[in-house]
Amino acid sequence: MSTGNLSRLFQPRSIAIIGASERPGSLGRIMLENLSSASFSGPIFAVNPHYYKVLGLRAYPDAASLPEVPDLAIVATPAAGVPRIVQDLAARGVRGVLVISAGFEGEEGGARRAQLLSAARPALRIIGPNTLGMIVPRIGLNASFAHLMPRPGGISFLAQSGAIATSVLDWAVARGVGFSHLVSLGDMVDLDFGDLLAYLAGDPQTTAILLYVEAITRPEKFMAAARAAARAKPVIVLKGGRHARSAGAAASHTGRLAGPDAEYSAAFRRAGIVRVATLEELFGAVETLAFGHAPPGRRLAIVSNGGGLGVLAADALLDLGGELVPLGEATIERLSRFLPPTWSHANPIDIVGDADPERFKRALALVLDDDFADGVLVLHCPTAVSAGAEAARAVAEAMTARPSATVLTSWLGEQCARAARAELQAARVPTYETPEQAVRGFMQMVRHRESRAALLTPESEPTPSSARAARAAARAAFEDARGESREWLTQREARTVLAAYGITTAPIVEAATAREAGAAAVRLGGSVALKIAAPEIVHKSEAGGVALNLVGGAAVEAAAASMLDRIGASHPTATIRGFTIERMIDRGTGLELIVGAKTGGDFGPIVLFGEGGTAVEAVGDTALELPPIDLALAQQLMSRTRVYKRMLGYGNVAAVNVEAVARVIVEVSQLLAEFPQVLEIDINPLLATPAGCSAVDVRIRAALDRERAPVPSV
Repeated sequence: MSTGNLSRLFQPRSIAIIGASERPGSLGRIMLENLSSASFSGPIFAVNPHYYKVLGLRAYPDAASLPEVPDLAIVATPAAGVPRIVQDLAARGVRGVLVISAGFEGEEGGARRAQLLSAARPALRIIGPNTLGMIVPRIGLNASFAHLMPRPGGISFLAQSGAIATSVLDWAVARGVGFSHLVSLGDMVDLDFGDLLAYLAGDPQTTAILLYVEAITRPEKFMAAARAAARAKPVIVLKGGRHARSAGAAASHTGRLAGPDAEYSAAFRRAGIVRVATLEELFGAVETLAFGHAPPGRRLAIVSNGGGLGVLAADALLDLGGELVPLGEATIERLSRFLPPTWSHANPIDIVGDADPERFKRALALVLDDDFADGVLVLHCPTAVSAGAEAARAVAEAMTARPSATVLTSWLGEQCARAARAELQAARVPTYETPEQAVRGFMQMVRHRESRAALLTPESEPTPSSARAARAAARAAFEDARGESREWLTQREARTVLAAYGITTAPIVEAATAREAGAAAVRLGGSVALKIAAPEIVHKSEAGGVALNLVGGAAVEAAAASMLDRIGASHPTATIRGFTIERMIDRGTGLELIVGAKTGGDFGPIVLFGEGGTAVEAVGDTALELPPIDLALAQQLMSRTRVYKRMLGYGNVAAVNVEAVARVIVEVSQLLAEFPQVLEIDINPLLATPAGCSAVDVRIRAALDRERAPVPSV
């Protein structure tokens, strides 16, 4: 990626607006009015061949007529002429263009997009088209048709939607929150999130970055830029369109469970980005990042003049994975010296409903001095005794001795709280309308700190020489399937592939006929499972192609004959190769898990782990991670599922071999790196016991049209 010429866009010394107009309500007029009314100090040139002057400014007929080459050109003309205008700007030497114009959708619009990009390259960079514009308050640049101009601040906001951008702007201006940059990216024909993240990562004026994302157009570039930015400053994202696409057409459990939105969550987490779920949470993030200081850990102390408020905040904290830090004896003794005898003597610290401003101030100061918590949340409910604004001022005063402390506040109510919130915002103290919002703000900062700590990307493990022969067997299995124009590997081929990576599989016997199946069952002895061998039938249980707990050759032969009739009727075009027979495994002492992978998503390959079995999709207890994966990342992946607690043991049930399961995840990641033609993998169930784990069933699907393919880096 290149950030070349972006300084011309965001720090222009001169600006030309193509399509400047005096017509009321036109974009050309609104843009010119916004530019002129801000405090931009450089020259502004109006370009319109139909005017001699526009709103008092000398008008020029075209870019060639301008008295100097502007750093930034804003285009607000009908879409049809935009490519030619950009071509003229490039010829004139302009290096940054903001295309406000819409009309680049559909087939005709697609052709215009191609013409626009061709006209721009390689000379200049484009934001847009179809964009609200951009604002850089520090230099008085309002190159947008937004309705407000924010104050300077440290937050940069990149939005794929102009409506979201103006909503956040309106909310922030009312609360005195400032911005470093506010950019509406529009259709992203050229510059996209990756480019702007790379620029803002190195911008000293930007202390935090907010994103509103609907789609990532160049995932590799985005991931590299996002990781670099997240190492330097908080990056928080709201993703729209969570249900825009369906994964229902996927053939494997993994393909159906690893939907597009889940992939985005995994990518954001791997990049060190904190994801929020709603616009309300994004507003809260603006408040937190503008005024808050990141806490060193998850421990929160709560100070409140109402017991119920403290309980609600504590519930929210524990729900989100925070820690309600207990009070030490020394702290309790010091608080008891000035608090009423009826105070809570515990965290949440209920300083009682008659608390005056001085009590708020002393309680907060003591908690900050004792330094037993990573952050403090101060809650206030309106009473006749405790005026909201005075208590807010007292809290701000208590922070003067500890300006870098993590303190968040929530003043409840409307009429009484409005003035108090203004006091807190003026003192640069984060304040929220509800305790739950404040707790979410605290945990957003915690998640950012933790995500930065997890930003190291492991390398794929080198293949030891002892495994090379096994890898050759795996390659032969893929080549056999490809030679027969089969995407799905047979059970024997799939197990050969897993064996090449040291993954234990349950042994199987293949049989071509029902009689051979019965004979194989006799040789195996005991209770067996019978499965149809048909590459086209992926989910055999759903198709009636599995019979379990069969004992004796006669029972197996009869079940096989019945299965042939059933499959022949329901899947008349399926290629039936016979049957597989395997001993029934006692699953009473183990856990059924799933380890899977799929490729083809926006971010390349992705690995899935969770609770397995026939009801895997109904249970929905899975988590995703982008490869490459080492043992530490595998451990984190497992810990994000509910089944992980059961893996660690409970009551008199022993823990399973967690490291063995983690090793399977790592090896599947390695398999994806060495055989990128793999499209889908399902190891389900992976039976985990205290002794180890074994793949009971496996499905592998590979592309027929490639031997190897590049793997997107993360």
